[in-house]
Amino acid sequence: MPLTAKQRERYARHLALQEIGEMGQEKLLDAKVLVIGAGGLGSPVAFYLAAAGIGAIGLMDGDKVDLSNLQRQILHTTGSIGQEKVNSAEKRLHDLDPDIKLTLYPFRLTAENAPDILAAYDFVIDATDNFDSKFLIARACHNAEKPYSHAGIREFHGQTMTVHPGKTACYQCVFHEEGIPAAGLPKGPLGALPGLIGSIQATEAIKHILSIGTPLVNTLLTCDALAMNIRRINVQRDPACPICGTAVT
Repeated sequence: MPLTAKQRERYARHLALQEIGEMGQEKLLDAKVLVIGAGGLGSPVAFYLAAAGIGAIGLMDGDKVDLSNLQRQILHTTGSIGQEKVNSAEKRLHDLDPDIKLTLYPFRLTAENAPDILAAYDFVIDATDNFDSKFLIARACHNAEKPYSHAGIREFHGQTMTVHPGKTACYQCVFHEEGIPAAGLPKGPLGALPGLIGSIQATEAIKHILSIGTPLVNTLLTCDALAMNIRRINVQRDPACPICGTAVT
């Protein structure tokens, strides 16, 4: 559908980019992205996807806003404390763009609900904060053949990579499930760190939808915010991976 005059004004800076233009912006408006986690990482991801004009965004999170979230979770405010995170996020995103279509999932992803939910989306963002969810997302996206962006943050360190299931290294290829540490007391993160990593995740989703640039596949990008050292680490698909290895595909 052609852009309206209001949309041309809102997305004028995108339209000025040769790699996007009007046709690209129409693709963004037709796209559907699922953001799993509406906290530190999910906040900048969802905000920038909404600002970019992603037409339909799914927000999934089973938690409520508490005061300690506000140091980093920019979708929420003091007035949001006690609310479901997805409801708080809905208000902020509709304040940004009343026309955006949001689907709220005030619960966690499970092996049972994942197939039906993921089927509706073009790209998935892993913005969760625990290993169990990350391995579940990796499995669910592989089974559904949905590309996804992984990210993790702790203290002053962040990491992210993009996965095209069955074609590139997946989360399990890099981080083996049997070796994950036990959950402990939260350590950070620095409040601005999820903004940095989450913005990269949003960029990867936009690039995928538009088929532009080079995706962050077979590459783990890491950031040490104290040293401001950003590294690209080459990773490869593991033939023995229990999710995407040749023995299970």
